[in-house]
Amino acid sequence: MAYQFDFSLILPCYNEGEHFNRSMDRIIKVLDGTSFSWEIIFIEDASTDTTANLIKSYIKKNPRKHLSAYFHEKNLGRGKSVSEGVERAQGKVVGYIDIDCEIPPEYIPRFIESVNSGNDVVSGWRIYDFTVKSLPRWVASKGYGLVRNAVLGEVFKDTEAGYKFFGRNKILPVVRDCKSPGWFWDTEIMVKASRAKLKIKEIPVVFIRRFDKTSTVKLIPDTLIYLKELWNFIKKPPVL
Repeated sequence: MAYQFDFSLILPCYNEGEHFNRSMDRIIKVLDGTSFSWEIIFIEDASTDTTANLIKSYIKKNPRKHLSAYFHEKNLGRGKSVSEGVERAQGKVVGYIDIDCEIPPEYIPRFIESVNSGNDVVSGWRIYDFTVKSLPRWVASKGYGLVRNAVLGEVFKDTEAGYKFFGRNKILPVVRDCKSPGWFWDTEIMVKASRAKLKIKEIPVVFIRRFDKTSTVKLIPDTLIYLKELWNFIKKPPVL
């Protein structure tokens, strides 16, 4: 495949209105500071706030940027959104980040360069900016990680960070094999990439929890869903 861009950034969007414009200005500034040709693909997952209109307005105000958007009629989940973005991407390297920028976009050039240097998958390993308020999420993340590695027989520091970059030609078959439509997709893509013998690198990144926005993560319900999907995943033997 002849790629049109060096890099495609996928931004799955669901109820991002509180921080959308500030985050986008920050992301664009980082990308403009690189020597890479790039595009941004918004996958709008049927938000109930102003996100869809903000995306349309931002694209209209930046006609010289390579920005495109796709809008879901109903909420399909983060996994489905990222998978769709990978399919639509025209970049040699493709990545996605959470648009709230809890992991700073300033890491983007390093992740692109890591893929270009020979890694097939480069994933963020979150180092928490510790506060008392962030303790429950840190505990849930560490606890899930211990269970995940134990039952899957894999050794990952962090599969759940919404900050993953790929060589598109290598990851596309793996993406097409992923079944989870929601948050568990992050675990599934890492495990299946490992089993496909792709070269994986985890890079430590600062995770700064934002308390000035409404989180779409529901800690206890989402953790229970993760564990249920993990159980369903391990019951299915891997296809060799």
